[in-house]
Amino acid sequence: MACTTILVGKNASYDGSTMIARNDDSGSGHFTAKKFTVFQPQDYPAVYKSVISGVEIPLPGSGLRITAVPNAVEGKGLWAASGVNAANVGMTATETITSNPRVLGADPLVKGGIGEEDIVYLVLPYVRSAREGVRRLGSLLEQYGTYEMNGIAFQDVDEVWWLETIGGHHWMARRVPDDVYVVMPNQLGLDTLDMDDALGEQKEFMCSADLRGFIDKYHLDLSLDGALNPRDAFGSHDDADHVYNTPRGWYMLRYFNPNTFAWDGPDADFTPRSDDLPWCMVPEKKITPEDVKYVLSSHYQGTPYDPYAATASEKGIYRPIGVNRNDFMALLQMRPDVPEDFRAVEWLAFASNAFNTMVPFYANVDTTPEYLSNTTGDVSTDNFYWASRLLAAMADASYAKSVFHIERYTLSVGSKANGIINTYDDAQRGEADPAARAALRTKANEELAAMVRAETTDALNKVLFELSSGMKNAYSRSDA
Repeated sequence: MACTTILVGKNASYDGSTMIARNDDSGSGHFTAKKFTVFQPQDYPAVYKSVISGVEIPLPGSGLRITAVPNAVEGKGLWAASGVNAANVGMTATETITSNPRVLGADPLVKGGIGEEDIVYLVLPYVRSAREGVRRLGSLLEQYGTYEMNGIAFQDVDEVWWLETIGGHHWMARRVPDDVYVVMPNQLGLDTLDMDDALGEQKEFMCSADLRGFIDKYHLDLSLDGALNPRDAFGSHDDADHVYNTPRGWYMLRYFNPNTFAWDGPDADFTPRSDDLPWCMVPEKKITPEDVKYVLSSHYQGTPYDPYAATASEKGIYRPIGVNRNDFMALLQMRPDVPEDFRAVEWLAFASNAFNTMVPFYANVDTTPEYLSNTTGDVSTDNFYWASRLLAAMADASYAKSVFHIERYTLSVGSKANGIINTYDDAQRGEADPAARAALRTKANEELAAMVRAETTDALNKVLFELSSGMKNAYSRSDA
């Protein structure tokens, strides 16, 4: 699986929110239809069974309601992917990451363990803080193991945590400093680990209890000065990383910190192939949801690598962030200046990010709008997923004439969506009854869905006209 993640600490964001966002991408050669839904406590079984690995795991009996973006087609498991629980904890899982033969030989992956299919469903309903999420997932990894290398993000209103798996049973996690953002392509990313803290107070780091002994036994620390770099110890730096992973990290850092380093030319501090890109940086300005969406939609605009630029000299050599097989993007936002029952907002976009738009929805709800929840495996303009997939394919094929339609579509949806959220935030502040506030959130989400449906239909109409006008059998003379 292929994804891209951005994490934003509360002092790095425009309004003091913590934000975690991820593109959920299919592997090469297929797409995965997705839907937005809610899992209720009564939905959880006493024992969870994974479809892919077959592992069976007893579940605690007091699960919380969660939102989720599972697969729309049954048969390969839930893949809940991203969501917020009733305690305002957000989680996105997973970012598939890399390792090396020394790690995988010392702690092999577990064929019957847990993986991306399972992780959100096993963890999010049962935690009440980001730290609790790290600890629960860590204990599951130690007990059951995993069949793949993954990175997982957790957030609450105060903290963001990032966990990376190491081999089959080991793991490490770091609290994202409040004043930074983090960029993560499909590559093990942590570049520092305070082992004393992780095995002691756990103020900023956590890890599996035997990690120090594991590192020593298998000689995994490659540092010359004794300062462990986990990226060197547990990660990879191969040729595939330099066309698939590091260019994405380079572009995101370049966007948020254009003046901090030299990113281009023969004297660049960092290039698309740099193995030492910082895991986190203090941005040059505070980060907005629109900033996050822009970089998660990137196809290397303004560089020689843009596949849509006529004059780009090296187009297509690096894997874009906004790729054709994006299935959805979720940006989870915990707003500190908003009462708890409408604090969490879940921004969603479907299909290729280079041509879609994102919409915010209140997460503390019991139902989701049909336009986002009725996705099946069949193409249809009756849901946001397939309408977005169609729009992207047509706009790509008529890029020069359609890109301005996409720009106007994105601006219109974003402006109207922010206006709707502002209106319903004010309405909830003025309403004392919790049940009435809950009804307002459901109404707001339905209004947001109706708005984006109308805007998406309008964009489809315009882009279809542009594409049809450029058909190879076009002829300029009309009937006599």
